Amino acid sequence: MVEATAGHTNRPSRVAYLILASLAGGSKHGYALTKDVESFAGVRIAPGSLYEALARLEDQGLIEPLDSADRRRPYRLTANGAAVLDDHLRAQEAILTEGRRRLRQSWNLA
Repeated sequence: MVEATAGHTNRPSRVAYLILASLAGGSKHGYALTKDVESFAGVRIAPGSLYEALARLEDQGLIEPLDSADRRRPYRLTANGAAVLDDHLRAQEAILTEGRRRLRQSWNLA
């Protein structure tokens, strides 16, 4: 399993994209986010990195907190967050497609 940390730039970090991908499936609080990311990406997000990334994503308008009756604070993806995630995933798909094409061509890999 890989451990991820939050980045320090204005553009979303790897952790941020994992959080956005998790929230694309519905709202979640911090612990549920970490478990979801661990299940689909095999990445454990440290609590400090998680909450730093959540604060940055909220400041950027990519996620928003929801009201909660208990101490857990759920978040949901905003429309802007969905668009940013979609752009990122499209770019990753292009890299995957080209990388696989080159491997097949140069290394005869299927």
